[in-house]
Amino acid sequence: MTEKRPIKMLHDRILCELDKDAGERRSSGGIVIPATAAMGGRRLAWSHVVAVGPQARAVEAGDRVLYDPEDKAEVEVHGEVYVVMRERDVHAVAADRLADEATGLYL
Repeated sequence: MTEKRPIKMLHDRILCELDKDAGERRSSGGIVIPATAAMGGRRLAWSHVVAVGPQARAVEAGDRVLYDPEDKAEVEVHGEVYVVMRERDVHAVAADRLADEATGLYL
């Protein structure tokens, strides 16, 4: 029997859920490109933040973060796969709360 226990992230660690549709992309012409297609260079990925540790300063639960999938650590919790990373491994944060900072970019 598996017990469900609360999880608390420590230090500057971030727990993110993998985007379900991050595997495949569409070209501007509408061609579907599968996740297994090789690309020149590295491709960063977006993920939704589920929980953050007490020392994470720029990221909050509910944000979307941009990170390098090659530098991730995956964990399975109750059949769902999550990514664990340090806040310093996040390249960018997308959140409504950042609207006042006028970044010039919007998703």
